[in-house]
Amino acid sequence: QVQLVESGGGLVQAGGSLRLSCAASARSFSSYDAGWYRQAPGKEREFVARISRRNIASYADSVQGRFTISRDNANNTIDLQMNSLKPEDTAIYYCAADSYFHPNLPPDYWGQGTQVTVSS
Repeated sequence: QVQLVESGGGLVQAGGSLRLSCAASARSFSSYDAGWYRQAPGKEREFVARISRRNIASYADSVQGRFTISRDNANNTIDLQMNSLKPEDTAIYYCAADSYFHPNLPPDYWGQGTQVTVSS
């Protein structure tokens, strides 16, 4: 069982930066894949970024070059550094984890979400 708690959301102007953090409580969290998803009002949840247990990162095209995902296995945290934020990045951001991120299935474990609002 993995419990995830996000922090770091807030209100920022377009062009600004925010750093989200996800604290995980799980034995051997280093053996899990982890990542971030988001859901904007009236839209479906979408993939943002993932980082594998081998520290390989991948990103949605919409955030490539602006967002950076990282993990600290010693402290069981997953961070998402978001730069050059745009109003269309406004959403609830969710941390997620699974033993393996299947390309066609949602991860097993989710946090409660943190709101990110980007004003124009």
